[in-house]
Amino acid sequence: MITAIVLFTLTELIGKFHPVLVHLPIGMLLLAAIFQLISLKQKSASLQPAIHISLFWGMLSAIASAVTGFLLSKTDDYDASLISSHQWFGIAVAVISIVAFILNKRQHEHTKWVILVMTVLIVITGHLGGSITHGSDYLSNFFSSDDLVMDNAVRKPINNVQEAVAYTDVIQPIFTSKCYGCHGPNKQKGKLRLDLPNFILKGGKNGPIISAGKADESDLIKRIILSKENKDHMPPIEKPQLSKHEMDLLYWWISTGADFNKKVKILPQSEKIKPVLLSLQSAEIREMAKLSDIPDQSVEKADAKAIQQLKARGIAVSPVAQNSNYLSVNYVAIEAMTDKDLQLLAPLRKQLLWLKLGNSKISDQQMEIIASLSSLTRLSLERTAITDKGILALQKLVSLQYINLVGTKVTAKGIAQLKGLNKLGQIYLYQTFITGNDWSELKKIFPKAVIDSGGYTMPLLEGDTSELKAPMIRK
Repeated sequence: MITAIVLFTLTELIGKFHPVLVHLPIGMLLLAAIFQLISLKQKSASLQPAIHISLFWGMLSAIASAVTGFLLSKTDDYDASLISSHQWFGIAVAVISIVAFILNKRQHEHTKWVILVMTVLIVITGHLGGSITHGSDYLSNFFSSDDLVMDNAVRKPINNVQEAVAYTDVIQPIFTSKCYGCHGPNKQKGKLRLDLPNFILKGGKNGPIISAGKADESDLIKRIILSKENKDHMPPIEKPQLSKHEMDLLYWWISTGADFNKKVKILPQSEKIKPVLLSLQSAEIREMAKLSDIPDQSVEKADAKAIQQLKARGIAVSPVAQNSNYLSVNYVAIEAMTDKDLQLLAPLRKQLLWLKLGNSKISDQQMEIIASLSSLTRLSLERTAITDKGILALQKLVSLQYINLVGTKVTAKGIAQLKGLNKLGQIYLYQTFITGNDWSELKKIFPKAVIDSGGYTMPLLEGDTSELKAPMIRK
């Protein structure tokens, strides 16, 4: 038993040298072919020693590559048909390199034709090797209109994420871009394949990787969240890693039963996963939602003392963009906000573009202070006590492009008071007192705006990350 283990380990070790050795015969034998071509054109006998040396070392390295390649194929999991073709062409290269070396040594007249055939075989063998490691369409992808290789594939936007099939449209693209390199149709490390539902459910050599409805117990999730330095971490550290959103989507899909046929709208969705799903929306809607709310004209730096007073109170102040004097202010850490806290913003009236007051104690009485901040382009008031009365004061914010009123008591009548704000392009009204025909009426009042009614027809703003920094979703 011990002897068998030692032999397997030794075989695996030798096989690992194949990627190192395989480039040597390619270089040396192609160099011999180039020397041969030059010698034909120049009738130069001086190149014969160079051809002989190149063929000699190319022949030896081709034999070594064929041997190590054979051993590697026995210790890793690749597509059997591709491996078989690559092996036989590799052996053919090794054999014909021996023939070419012998004929060249004897200065046989047919040497040049043998070298030509050898060159063709090298190209075919190299292509098959590339297909094994990068996928059978790795060359065609270069010329494709999709124009990106698998590991860097850009997810195609979804027109309506709630109508999308959860696995096909949300989960499979993650597997395609981050997992197929090792667990796809051409290679199956650990005998795990993730390109078809039956293979996903089957798992790998260590058993199932998904426990439907139990993401925390699923080996797939366990491996993904391991430290990158851990040898069991997936994907390997040298491969493109999953983003936070991709991990959250996988966790959500498994937690909801890992179904391969249900639409997104059928599956339970927590408040944390909704914005992640929303970010997958179509390019057309993203264009509608894109903000141009950072003015082109420059502005002087804000009063340093005023900024320091805000920060001392625990209020977050940051530039809206690198090297910009325009500011974003977030009151998220303030538990008992007062008028005095809001009045600290007055010296920043010119620089303040984005103001986040969500989940704070702000009410209608303080809206006049907010209305004095004439440069505001984004205002977040979600889950506050604001009502239609407070909305009236916001008519003065003529630069406003985005307003979030999710979870407030505003009505359609109150929102209609903002119809004079011509730049208002995004209005979040989920979980408000707006119902029924109110939505169609608001659309008539704001024909150019994207209105979020909770149906998730609009993606998150690129700069508004306050809801996207939640820890990994757990049940």
